[in-house]
Amino acid sequence: MILLILGFLSTLAVIALIAVAVTQNQPLPKNVKYGIVLDAGSSHTNLYVYEWPAEKENDTGVVQQVEVCKVEGPGISGYSHATEKAGPSLAQCLQQAKEVIPSAQHKETPVYLGATAGMRLLRLQNESAADEVLSSVGNTLRSAPFNFQGARIITGEEEGAYGWITINYLLGNFKQVSGWKKLLLSLKSLSETSGALDLGGASTQITFVSKDLTSESPANQLYFRLYGKDYQVYTHSFLCYGKDQALQKKLARDLQAKNSSLLDPCFHKGYERTINMSDFFKNPCTADEKKQLPFSQLYIKGEGDYQKCREDIQKLFDKSNCPFSSCSFNGIYLPPLQGDFGAFSAFYFVMNFLNLTSEPNPLALNKVTSTIESFCARPWQEVKTAYHHIKEKYLSEYCFSGAYILSLLENGYEFTENNWQMIHFLGKIGSSDAGWTLGYMLNLTNMIPAEQPAQPPLSHGSYVGLMVLCSLVLVSVLLFAWLLFHKPKCLQKGIV
Repeated sequence: MILLILGFLSTLAVIALIAVAVTQNQPLPKNVKYGIVLDAGSSHTNLYVYEWPAEKENDTGVVQQVEVCKVEGPGISGYSHATEKAGPSLAQCLQQAKEVIPSAQHKETPVYLGATAGMRLLRLQNESAADEVLSSVGNTLRSAPFNFQGARIITGEEEGAYGWITINYLLGNFKQVSGWKKLLLSLKSLSETSGALDLGGASTQITFVSKDLTSESPANQLYFRLYGKDYQVYTHSFLCYGKDQALQKKLARDLQAKNSSLLDPCFHKGYERTINMSDFFKNPCTADEKKQLPFSQLYIKGEGDYQKCREDIQKLFDKSNCPFSSCSFNGIYLPPLQGDFGAFSAFYFVMNFLNLTSEPNPLALNKVTSTIESFCARPWQEVKTAYHHIKEKYLSEYCFSGAYILSLLENGYEFTENNWQMIHFLGKIGSSDAGWTLGYMLNLTNMIPAEQPAQPPLSHGSYVGLMVLCSLVLVSVLLFAWLLFHKPKCLQKGIV
């Protein structure tokens, strides 16, 4: 009978030990939230899916990109003459998002669409068409199984600031860590944030923290609170100074009323292009250069002369008047440049095509200049043969785009040989794209209430106490059994 009792108690103690250990140490449920942001740019739309833990750090979710889908067709502003088609164009990418996000979380997943400079221009040109495009897009997003939160045209300043948030988040400049690591980091001096340079098809943005930021131009200042710290940033967006619209502005300036052909140094020698003039000056970016022309088509022939191209482009930047202590161009306030800068979007795509981003350290400015100059000098037929896999329209404009980027950075923002090394051309940082959408999502998660993190069944103290108790019971049972079956000789004699 005693043997049965001892066996039962020892078995019970072992089972209890195993059960407590397994229950306490089983993986906690992954409490993940999802969000969708659509970047409706001037040339195309991208859909991004982000995820973050429901339990946030310092009121800002730890967000990471898990999916990107490029929408087929033009940007939504390209549907101004068929506005009802703008929304349905997003359907394929929304279906892809449905497959990535667990179906049980579709209804709670917020979806936002932010339209940038292409739609800003359309709103200036035809406000009713812009409203109809947004209405079509909104109807499609509402019909998706997600939690539609709005489709709107974001300001250039927002676009710049959210791009700044993105790259600093991805580079770890916000020190988004917790626990003992956070304590250690607080003992060190906080590293500076990086500035952001964004170039699209229709606008370009510059955003950075400056110690010399004054109150001269309040419109260029924004404030953010991220990971328990406040940030004051300078930002400005130049509408019509994206690479596509800058080319249109240059062509409009170069047009001569008596000549229907134009020898353009920014295109390769041997390249030819025809432009219909009927819609050319309807664009708000070229309206100021409107001319009465006796011809309906413009014939462009490439000259392939980098130096002349730079001279033409520099005329786009008016440096004659500055009402502030310091300016970039067109009379816009710009504090002194400080710290490193991440240059992304078209800055990266153009420089990457020209093989100027593969070095671990930024190339010297004279090396970048000579590379672009050599590329522009190549005959069009040679370039077409070497890059036959690239669409002709894009390929033909890389010479202009490279020259334009250097003009914008040198003449517009006054980067020089001395501080050129501060610029880092970024496509992706880790698994996430550099751009404004992640920063948008990060800022929006401040509005999502934090949830309690998943907890083990027992507190640490209770877990340790139960393990010790079960272990003591098991040891006591085993010790009693040993004493019973290995009695001391004196006890054995007494019993006999």
